[in-house]
Amino acid sequence: MTVLTGPVDAVAAAGRPRMTRWVVRLHRPALFAWAGLFAVVAGLLITLAGPWADAAAQGWRHYDACDFDRPCSYDQTAILRYKSWYNYTTYALNVLPFLVAAWAGAALTGRELESGTARLAWTQGASPARWLAARLTVPALALTAGTSLLFWLHHRAWTAGRGRIDTAKTWYDTGTFHANGPTTAALALAGLAAGALAGLLLRRALPALVLGVVFMSGVWGTTQQLLPHLWPAVTRTAPVTQQHADLGTGLGVDHGLLTRTGGHLPMPSCDSEAACDAAYAKAAGFYNTYHPYSHYWPLQLTASAVLLAVTGLLALACFRVLRRQVS
Repeated sequence: MTVLTGPVDAVAAAGRPRMTRWVVRLHRPALFAWAGLFAVVAGLLITLAGPWADAAAQGWRHYDACDFDRPCSYDQTAILRYKSWYNYTTYALNVLPFLVAAWAGAALTGRELESGTARLAWTQGASPARWLAARLTVPALALTAGTSLLFWLHHRAWTAGRGRIDTAKTWYDTGTFHANGPTTAALALAGLAAGALAGLLLRRALPALVLGVVFMSGVWGTTQQLLPHLWPAVTRTAPVTQQHADLGTGLGVDHGLLTRTGGHLPMPSCDSEAACDAAYAKAAGFYNTYHPYSHYWPLQLTASAVLLAVTGLLALACFRVLRRQVS
């Protein structure tokens, strides 16, 4: 039998679950908003992968079979519906990390520090480290579970249109690439850590909201710059006489002219015929360095690992900033 000797013992006996309940109750509106967004996007993606993709594919089959010398009928509405709602759901998953960063900066840490709620929690038996750990762990679990299912559903919706719908996005389209794989979850977690760090640094809700989005923009931009270089690329070449040879398509890394010694030159701008002829006179062929579709999962997993490492560093920075502020 355990005997509680006072209020401090009662708080200690409540333990970790109480911290979790505090976080959930305090940020209940955000939880409801996330649940609502998840339900809407998931429902749209399920419909996109099923009847809407089938209707759009049938519409394109009729369109491709058309003889435009006489009247032709095809379901343009179905084609445009799939295209529009696919773009909307893709945009929603790509903007999610920025929304998470804004919320984490403004509400998760910034507002609690500005209003004094955090210090009140610290005086009631919750250490600053436990307070921050709960505020990072609870939303991280909700985001990981939700975004993991959403990117799987998005990949199904994209696969349903691939090869069947003429306007389907390529796998290396920026929005589609991230919405289709685990980088969706990794970016959302990076947004959570970036926003929390912004709130801890500024200790005010509105400025932290802006700084969280700025931090997330930096993470996003850096990811885009590094992505083509995270996995060894494929290079294909062709002689200069085969100017229109198929050198492969995919996520581009570099392309241009190949010299006789194996050097690389940029494609000429051809401002004049003489300049164009002079550039091609130095070339022995063309080259294209790119990532084919077979590199999709290696790029996804490598990018996700890098983003999770960045998230870990941001989370570590959160704890160091908090320790410096309370010491």
